[in-house]
Amino acid sequence: MATVQFRLRSKANKNVSIKVRLLNGKSLDLELNTGFTINPNQWSETTDRPKQNNPENKVLTNNLNKLETYIFDSLNRDLSTGVLIDTYWLQNQITNCFQRVEKTDTGILTNHIQYIIDNANTRKVKGRSKIGISESRVKGYITFKNLVEVYQKELKKQIHFLDINKTFVDKLTNWLINQQKYSVNYSGKVIDNLKTICLDAEKNDIKVNPYIKQIEGFTESNEDRFIVTLSFEELEQIRTAEITNTALKNARNWLLIGCNIGQRGGDLLKITKNDIRYKGGNMYLDIIQKKTGKSVTIGIINEHIIDIIENDFPHEISTQKLNYYIKKVCEVAKINELVEGKRLNPKAKKDNPASMRKVLDFYPKHQLITTHSFRRSFATNYYKQIPTGVLIGITGHSKESLFLEYINKREDKDANADLFMKFYEQINKDKEPQLKVS
Repeated sequence: MATVQFRLRSKANKNVSIKVRLLNGKSLDLELNTGFTINPNQWSETTDRPKQNNPENKVLTNNLNKLETYIFDSLNRDLSTGVLIDTYWLQNQITNCFQRVEKTDTGILTNHIQYIIDNANTRKVKGRSKIGISESRVKGYITFKNLVEVYQKELKKQIHFLDINKTFVDKLTNWLINQQKYSVNYSGKVIDNLKTICLDAEKNDIKVNPYIKQIEGFTESNEDRFIVTLSFEELEQIRTAEITNTALKNARNWLLIGCNIGQRGGDLLKITKNDIRYKGGNMYLDIIQKKTGKSVTIGIINEHIIDIIENDFPHEISTQKLNYYIKKVCEVAKINELVEGKRLNPKAKKDNPASMRKVLDFYPKHQLITTHSFRRSFATNYYKQIPTGVLIGITGHSKESLFLEYINKREDKDANADLFMKFYEQINKDKEPQLKVS
């Protein structure tokens, strides 16, 4: 039978903490501070409560009785549903009973995430001389914190850094993929974010579980990744399609430019004519990539893209609207080949988050085209036609292995050798053979 006891652990002639102790058979013995204090000479050893000799002690007694009832009610409820009853559970009951907010408890995962968000503009970024993390990264931390709060409701407890061991990570991974139906890639990013937050907490002298250094994110294997791109032939089909709607014409121009410059959708939509310059009769586009901070220059030689930029430059719209319009553009252009990919469940319900995940199936290709397709189309179409090092300089990938993973390719050493021989021949084609006189 469970019992709740209150006691003092000191008889000093000063205010000391009142402890609450929860026992349940031989398997459970927990003790924590209630947050209340009292001078031992005001404590009754007979009743394990304050002496009833002044109004303050009477209020304190009422609070302890309230906490005892709250703990018993919560224990009966949570034991029936299999909730883990531990020190953190007991701390939650104390906090919730009196509606206390633990703003200063840095050992709580969500509190440290909020600390990072609140100090985003002064945080140092590894590998960069400037301080302050990007707006998109801050949004990522906010999304991650919201997800953690949902998981805490599932656990019915706050997550402390000391909780984060192998069992915790395994259970979180199972919850993400099997219960919430998140993709493998997204779930892997969540685990990566968890490790990043834990390592940051450790650098700030917060006690963490030693296991955090062993946490590893994950992605789908290459065979399971479905990359939807537009070939040169499909781009020409889109360019020449009969489109009269103004919004669709604007979206088509963004699509054609995007598939020819190899930049992320967010960077693409911020381009203006002021980013264009000319040198020696050639057109150049200068961009600073928002995600990486890299300065990239793209040479534009396709006559159709030059014409769009000079005579019909598209106006800025949101990424959400562009994703909607380009599907319509591709539908008009009859990009209808059935391809395998993931699309939001058409039967999704807002009140059922698990139903609002993408479903893997075969769809007409136009339904799967997004702004993500632009950069991948550029990289895929020009791979093996232009040296990979040149493409990486445009897309902004930090190394070749990441670029090849991005387009789902393996390094082809023969292709590299063939490209070398091709360029060697071009370099030497106009040179006359040198006669060697002996």
